[in-house]
Amino acid sequence: MKRATLRFGRGFRVAIGNSRSQAATMTLKPGGCEGGPDNRHRGADQWLFVEAGRGVAIVNGRRTKIKAGSLVLIERADRHEIRNTGRSPLRTLNIYVPPAYTKGGDELPRGKA
Repeated sequence: MKRATLRFGRGFRVAIGNSRSQAATMTLKPGGCEGGPDNRHRGADQWLFVEAGRGVAIVNGRRTKIKAGSLVLIERADRHEIRNTGRSPLRTLNIYVPPAYTKGGDELPRGKA
């Protein structure tokens, strides 16, 4: 068993994982964004859960409002961007299957743990 205490600090941070999946926290300041029209994970699905705040998820050009309690599935190879449209930090928990990042936060090549 592995265990982690989540800390929603600044930016993106891998919290815990193994060879099959991983979890990371992300905090965006008001007006901040992560990703863009060319951002995608070629080898991993991403589950994004909004812990606090408001924003918009743009997936393959389709805009969806997100807020605390929202759960979004961004499938492998989907182009995506997350924007904070609120007045407070947007905090998300992100689950990647298989892992998409190294412990230090660098993107992994497709399908590599």
